[in-house]
Amino acid sequence: MLHSHTNLKFLQVIFLCSSIFWLTAAGNAVYGSAMFQVIQQQDTTKRGPVKPAAIAQDSTGNLSQDTTRKVVGKAGVKPEQVVDSKIEYSADSTKYSKDGSTIYLYGNARVIYQDFELDADFISYNSKTNTVFAKGRHDKKGKYVGKPIFKMDQQGSSIADSLFYNTRTSKGNVYNTFTEQEGGFFSGGQSKRQPDNEIHVKGMTYSTCNLPHPHFGLFITKGIVTDKKIITGPVYLKIEDIPMPLGLPFAFFPKPNKRNSGVIIPSYGDDFTRGFFLRDGGYYLNLNDYWDAKILGTIYTRGSYGASLTSQYVKRYRYNGNLKLDYGSNRYGLEGTPEYEPRKDFSIQWSHTKNANASPGSTFSANVNIKTSGYNNNTAGGNSYNPQAITENILQSSINYGKTILDGKGSYNFTASHYQNTQSHLVNVTLPSFNMSINSFSPFVTKNSVGEQKWYQKLTVSYSMQTGNSINTVDSLLFTKDALKKFQNGVQQVIPVSLNFTALKYFNFNAGTTYTEKWHFSSIRQTALKGVLLNGVVQPYTTQTDTVYGFNRSGEYSLNAGVSTKVYNTLQFKNWSKLKALRWVMTPNVSFNYRPDFSRPSFGNYKELLYQDGTPVLDTYYGRTKRYSIHTGSLYGGPGEGESGSIGFGIDNTVEAKVFSSKDTTGTGTKKLPIIQGLGINGSYNFLAPSFKLSTLNFSGRSQFTEKFGITYDGTLNPYAVGDSILNNIYQGKKLIDKITIPRLTRIGVSFGYSLNADAFKKRNENLDNATEQTAKAGRTPEQMAQLAAISSDPNAFVDFNIPWNFTFAYRFDYSTQPTGDLPVVTNTLTFNGDFNVTPKWKVQFNSGYDFKANTLSYTTFSIYRDLHCWDMSINWVPIGVYRSYSLTIKVKASVLQDLKLSKQQAYYTRF
Repeated sequence: MLHSHTNLKFLQVIFLCSSIFWLTAAGNAVYGSAMFQVIQQQDTTKRGPVKPAAIAQDSTGNLSQDTTRKVVGKAGVKPEQVVDSKIEYSADSTKYSKDGSTIYLYGNARVIYQDFELDADFISYNSKTNTVFAKGRHDKKGKYVGKPIFKMDQQGSSIADSLFYNTRTSKGNVYNTFTEQEGGFFSGGQSKRQPDNEIHVKGMTYSTCNLPHPHFGLFITKGIVTDKKIITGPVYLKIEDIPMPLGLPFAFFPKPNKRNSGVIIPSYGDDFTRGFFLRDGGYYLNLNDYWDAKILGTIYTRGSYGASLTSQYVKRYRYNGNLKLDYGSNRYGLEGTPEYEPRKDFSIQWSHTKNANASPGSTFSANVNIKTSGYNNNTAGGNSYNPQAITENILQSSINYGKTILDGKGSYNFTASHYQNTQSHLVNVTLPSFNMSINSFSPFVTKNSVGEQKWYQKLTVSYSMQTGNSINTVDSLLFTKDALKKFQNGVQQVIPVSLNFTALKYFNFNAGTTYTEKWHFSSIRQTALKGVLLNGVVQPYTTQTDTVYGFNRSGEYSLNAGVSTKVYNTLQFKNWSKLKALRWVMTPNVSFNYRPDFSRPSFGNYKELLYQDGTPVLDTYYGRTKRYSIHTGSLYGGPGEGESGSIGFGIDNTVEAKVFSSKDTTGTGTKKLPIIQGLGINGSYNFLAPSFKLSTLNFSGRSQFTEKFGITYDGTLNPYAVGDSILNNIYQGKKLIDKITIPRLTRIGVSFGYSLNADAFKKRNENLDNATEQTAKAGRTPEQMAQLAAISSDPNAFVDFNIPWNFTFAYRFDYSTQPTGDLPVVTNTLTFNGDFNVTPKWKVQFNSGYDFKANTLSYTTFSIYRDLHCWDMSINWVPIGVYRSYSLTIKVKASVLQDLKLSKQQAYYTRF
């Protein structure tokens, strides 16, 4: 007796074969001698006056049964309870028996009776024996064609070699069936329907192979199907008609109308370091129609074990989600050594999606991924042995609720988030943050405003507020008592006012002001300490910081204005063979920004830094007593120090070429070729800064040389001279001098990529888009969720044999120095991947790169795929590096038989 939820999934499909007989039965309410009308749809023979005694033609040309005949029904059913029904039929030709009791339909025969539809090359109905018979025929080449095809209501169609059905006794036989039911196919054998509604099956094959003669299948020697259960004799696996030693001598399967709880059989195997295992065995709980749970356990012979709880829930048209809790205790190394001590880890994963139509105007979503730092490494990526999962070191979570207000003119949302780096062990948790915003509106525009807007009516105002409560710490201190004291919280409100207009037709002007209000719930006080010895050197001073709890506020504002325009330049070439024209578009912009010095004591945001004896600390940059912000370290910080009055400047450039196109059949066509796209440079000059008024100059751009090849670049230029730094007549190194000179390159980055087959990029993007789209849908099975997760982790893993080959590479070069030009650092990154079809059914994929620092290949993988029609085979190999491993899997494609597979793998890691 089997109760495995996975096994029930495909065995439950066996029950669906009973629909074959219901299709021919045409319902329990139909009886052999019931009163009916036969409506002739087509009769090409036009046989004339032959009218059997039992059948008479009415005035409309329809054939109807003689109503004077006695109606004979089933036992216990009165004749007056039988409802008239109609049979519609058509055929290339129609014949009747001599006594008129049998009608024969030849060629494209079709019968429609209530919800029952039957098509075949030949159909007959005998009113004396109440028997419907349908079959095909052999054509001139000996091929059997015109097989009976039948269906009922909204069920799928079925095909058989022939069928019988007795409308009086409710008995029927179907021979050599072929039908699809929920991704599976039943073929062959014989089915017989009994008067008590039992279905007897014999010699039937179930498979996910869609061929009439499948490559493999589960062969059911004999079985009985009732309303509530399925009882079978021997069931075994067949591959290419060869019986496999995998089967059951007998089986009993409950056949409920809903999912049923039951035992989940574990899988077995061996792990290189943890020993032999029984994995993912447990119990499935069907809690109700909207919620289920799966409790699984895993045990290893060398002392490791694990447990997990997985639950899925769905409320149609409202929400859906899944939750997984995982715990593992793993031992590595030899018993008695420190490495043998258990490594305990846990994982919490939760995903929730709300249907957008459930409550318009509000949203709720959750995507939680919390793990201990050693979880992925100690559990081999949750027992997935996936290198991408094992090397995952950035974990992020978010829970968000949002709602629109003021008839859509504003909105607010609550967010709880989590960020974790498993390598540095740093954790950032926000519990929670609240954000509210009011969309931009024009206070001087009224409902009665007509005509062209006045200049002041173009003024817009908006509002936003943000609150937060977060902590930054290491994971080992997150759940300690002192962690609550380290939470930072505050409120920030921003009110921007802007005015945009066009002047002199070609210039776009903008002006505005921004006010920012911040509320803090703690502040700091600093004291300078003289003569502290640090790293063997006497420091000028160090600071001692104390925290003062209590409410305080800070406010700041700034003024801004700017102007931009576009300048077009075109150069025509008449005598050049290929180049027809060049177009250069420049977009210069200039802006002005002013911000007062909010560090002045009158604002209360800064205090003077004093030594313990009360003497002031000198600030050499501003030439005054040094000040410190009392809001340093707060969630949103405080106003910046110093007065600012700066002019920002920048220019963006685009260069396009118009060239002759050989693909144009008229001989006069041209096409545009972008040469430079978005080459911009920008900087600022602060008139009120005491020194170093000019900022560094940043530039970036991209160039597209061909449709498949482009390059991007960015960098920084430093405009200041460099001199020697001397302290106590001792050379300390280089330093910047407040003197503007020819800008010097201190950073540059160049990257480019190329694909020899652009169709492969398109297919990869389609896989990503499909994964994203399907993730938003509800009601997925665990197998579908696993497929979506696989696509998201590696969209290239889903092989497309329609793309015969592809090769793609990407290169990144970075050069950077200190602002003085010292300590240059050069980094190179090269990655490449590709695939090719060895044959129409064999594909090889590879993914690698080159580590220029180590002068060796970086993480490299090879994958080989073989399409076996209803099966597929994959070999994944990591030949070099820390993660050296291999795996071989041969499995059925369809998820309904996901456990029908053969796999062999060698894990990448060894710890002793």
